[in-house]
Amino acid sequence: MATPAEQRTPTDRDWHTGELPPTPQRDFLIPAERWVEAPPELRALGADLGIDLVAYKRRIKGFLLWRAGPAVDADARYMAIDADDLSRQYVFRLYADGTGEGIGPDTATHTKFRSWKESLRDD
Repeated sequence: MATPAEQRTPTDRDWHTGELPPTPQRDFLIPAERWVEAPPELRALGADLGIDLVAYKRRIKGFLLWRAGPAVDADARYMAIDADDLSRQYVFRLYADGTGEGIGPDTATHTKFRSWKESLRDD
């Protein structure tokens, strides 16, 4: 059985934007503190939810996807950051009951995580 992302060993090295991998890492996680160019908004992504760990997930086209909180059964927040323009940031809030909300690069308000991710892909 795969180790849940939050229980994986954090990487012990710093990463630059161009080094962040395109796909999820299965044997370790990359905390936001280890991303050299991380904007302050990312580092504080889960603070109001009482979540300290913000971890890198994957690339979706030109966006870097990060998550504060677990993937299921709890409050979490995702942030997608344009790798070429770190000021372009989009947030999706996922609630414990499975509902969610976020504005994508298409300026639409999405209530489904999948459609929010599709807006990142299609940007």
